[in-house]
Amino acid sequence: MWSKRRLLNIVTLFSVAVLLGSCTGIPTGITPVKPFELSRYLGTWYEIARLDHSFERGLSHIQANYALNTDGTLRVLNSGIDTATKEPRQAEGKAKFARDLDEGYLKVSFYGPFYGSYIVFELDDYQHALVTSYNKDYLWLLARTPTISQELTETLISKAKALGFNTDELIFVDQSQAD
Repeated sequence: MWSKRRLLNIVTLFSVAVLLGSCTGIPTGITPVKPFELSRYLGTWYEIARLDHSFERGLSHIQANYALNTDGTLRVLNSGIDTATKEPRQAEGKAKFARDLDEGYLKVSFYGPFYGSYIVFELDDYQHALVTSYNKDYLWLLARTPTISQELTETLISKAKALGFNTDELIFVDQSQAD
């Protein structure tokens, strides 16, 4: 007979395993970009718009920088300016391919062994991208420049909306005078 403590440990481990597995999946109807050339994706991307999440709330001038580590993983450095304090904030993580090396489907971690999906599903000559995570509550519109035209913004938002993202809730990031 199992003790209550052992049973609780087993249930906890099972729950964590299910949670971890569900955070690295692909939302229904989303297809990662293939072929995907990591060497062309590396460098700085500016966040043009996103769906709201606590880890980016209150930030402006948000950028993500991707660099190759010696072990083949990616260094992910997300940075922004806290709009209340005007102080810079950053988070460093690592990413690796979830499946094929030529597919825009990675998993990223900012918290040790816990990974979440990073899925590039729209990529315009490595200048503009739409990215999501394991569900459609996550959406980022990224660009190589701090701003893009209204026409391009509307085109990318229309693509995301057609795939089921709640684009009415997008937050447009202040990138004025961004470096």
